[in-house]
Amino acid sequence: MSGDAARTALVVGAASQIGHFLLPRLAAAGWRVVALKRSAPLPPPCADVRVSWTLLGAAPGRRLTGSEAASALIHLAPIATLPGLIEEAAARGVRRLIAFSSTSRFTKADSANPAERQLARTLIESEAVLAQQCASLGVTWTVFRPTLVYGCGQDRNVTTIARFVRRFRFFPIVGEGSGRRQPVHADDLAQACLAALECPATYNRAYDLSGGETLNYREMVDRIFRALGAVPRIVSVPERAFRLVLPLARTVPGYRDMNMEMVTRMNRDMCFDHSDASRDFGFRPRQFDLSEETLAQRTP
Repeated sequence: MSGDAARTALVVGAASQIGHFLLPRLAAAGWRVVALKRSAPLPPPCADVRVSWTLLGAAPGRRLTGSEAASALIHLAPIATLPGLIEEAAARGVRRLIAFSSTSRFTKADSANPAERQLARTLIESEAVLAQQCASLGVTWTVFRPTLVYGCGQDRNVTTIARFVRRFRFFPIVGEGSGRRQPVHADDLAQACLAALECPATYNRAYDLSGGETLNYREMVDRIFRALGAVPRIVSVPERAFRLVLPLARTVPGYRDMNMEMVTRMNRDMCFDHSDASRDFGFRPRQFDLSEETLAQRTP
């Protein structure tokens, strides 16, 4: 493999919030980046000549486009879309893979909602297929399972709450909103990719990646209010009443997928230990960071 190919990384899902932080970090570390996006339009040409954009091949069964050799693949898109790409990536010289799954494989496995249970099964099965394919192709892999991801206005958690607060000037929660959360910043996940990329201790391992601060759901919402310069108006609603208004809530753009499992999880702890990641590649996530970029209003 040529010198350029040995330091070339394919990044699938590069337009995601993790990609927003990862691409410049890779380029600054001396990697040439082929950033792949599933649909047009492509971003304007990057000022850094080490980053180039291209589209994934047409659906169904999206494929890597072009024939450029690379040594690494970082897959930021849903992990269920990855197994069909691994063999093609290996044929182009890829021997290192980092992919993102989710702690939802644990928190939604016993959900009362069939779609959420199916999501958990898909995550579990996709991780298993990834490991099998990589073993047969001589590719070392690392899987990251982040908790609640936020960072630049593209997530469905912090950004969704902030959007609701801006529009309605209050936020409803079920009961006390006592479930503990560990929001993890997308830039910390981007740094994790870079730290693990050439770290043998991370080869063929999966890591839960949680944020550096634990707070309950109500505290998280309160912090979002204050970061927006708004007086916190958090309304505690009985679960029974929430069930009655849920059909109406689903008519609001951005909330069509809401279900009662999402609502009742406000009072469930969803915490994970990231000490293995700290030990193996120095993962040190920040406290819950509500900077201006985090709460920027962006087109969904």
